[in-house]
Amino acid sequence: MKKKSLGLNALLNGIRTVLNTLFPLITFPYISRVLSVENVGKYNFALSVIQYFLLIAALGISTYAVREGTKFRDDKKKFSIFANEIFTINIISTIIAYILLVFTVAAVPKFKDYAVIIAVFSIEILFTTIGTEWIYSIYEEYAYITIRSIIFKVISIILLFLLVKKPDDYIVYAGITVFANAGSNILNFIHAKKYCSLKFDIGLALKRHLKPIMIIFASTVATTIYINSDTTMLGFMGTDFEVGIYSVSSKIYRIVKQMLAAILIVTIPRLSLLMGQKRIEEYKNILTQIFNVLVMLVFPSVTGLILLSKEVVLLISGKEYIKATGSLKLLSIALIFCIFGWIYNQCVLIPARKEKIVLIATLVSALANIAINFVCIPFWRENAVAFSTIVAEAIMMLVCVYVGRKIVRLNAGVAYNICTVCAGCIGIWMSCKFVKHFSLSSIATLVLSILLSCIVYGMCLILMRNKVIWAFFKKKNKSELH
Repeated sequence: MKKKSLGLNALLNGIRTVLNTLFPLITFPYISRVLSVENVGKYNFALSVIQYFLLIAALGISTYAVREGTKFRDDKKKFSIFANEIFTINIISTIIAYILLVFTVAAVPKFKDYAVIIAVFSIEILFTTIGTEWIYSIYEEYAYITIRSIIFKVISIILLFLLVKKPDDYIVYAGITVFANAGSNILNFIHAKKYCSLKFDIGLALKRHLKPIMIIFASTVATTIYINSDTTMLGFMGTDFEVGIYSVSSKIYRIVKQMLAAILIVTIPRLSLLMGQKRIEEYKNILTQIFNVLVMLVFPSVTGLILLSKEVVLLISGKEYIKATGSLKLLSIALIFCIFGWIYNQCVLIPARKEKIVLIATLVSALANIAINFVCIPFWRENAVAFSTIVAEAIMMLVCVYVGRKIVRLNAGVAYNICTVCAGCIGIWMSCKFVKHFSLSSIATLVLSILLSCIVYGMCLILMRNKVIWAFFKKKNKSELH
């Protein structure tokens, strides 16, 4: 297979992530104003419930398939056998997920009030399975994925503005959300014929995949618990209004996290390949580059979100959701632990086949998350679930970094790179405080703060000779000379 540019893949996946980010950025301000806070809460509570069953259907298949499938991607016959084995396991797990969903909705009294919207969201379970996104990650087909995303995001936005007009349309909104993903997944299934002929075959050798898949699945379950248990527990122990408030801060948190994680996602197949082939120096170089780039992006993002949390909430959702400011500040801190934990989790431990370590770390994080939520929600409401996310992500990061550093250490210069970024963040703090001194409108404050912060931050990195920035300039100068 022709080797594809990692930089181009990162750019394409970044574009796709920006599109996935723009979709809620365009739609959520409209939705949060058309629907009531309570109906936004109902939507997000039902969505948090369905995530558990999406998880059961998915197992740990995507992570496992990307790691193992890269070995066969140059041999179509072997890859077809592998893909059909994975697809068959996925279909079986999907059937089990639907059976469990029906029993759960029937058995839990609270879910009966949400039965219709849960049923709408449940359609996504089937289409996620037939979407076989892992095939496109293995073959690094980010151009196809990006174009596909553009088409369905645009159609979904048009449908949203045409069909969602009043508070009771939150179920229609759920249907449009499902359509945005289902349409893409149907195209995936059709387009997959380019690489293999997918079919359900119970007679295949499935057992050899089950143990590693189940280990990854257990870890994913724990991760989902501490990601989704926040909204679920707040829904049970609080009110739809509080879920609606928290949904704003968590939505912003996830948007920023997705944008930052876009860089990581495209490197996982390449890093898995390099580690599998024992090309450790190449692996270390790419890992160090990714780490330095993320340091340069994560720290200023967190600084900006904390300083401009009020303005961001007002822009995204309006005055009715202003209480979300507190939980957004807390979730901003969690971003640091989340992204750097993910580097060692997905880019070091998983390629090194240390799934059991990831599982242990995730289980401890999930238990801490649930315990803090259970104790603190009655007193601290939506801020409690944000605080529990900080603790859970910090535990996950510390364990993964501790074990990951025994497997591979980053190249020299990382510490200085962090220092240059921290100096730049001080510049961001000064810029935001300077703009706020003039008491402008929230939108003007947000725009001017971001512009001034970017200028000051960039100047700090250049003056302090940040490795990423100077490497970019050197590469640009070389290309101009040639």
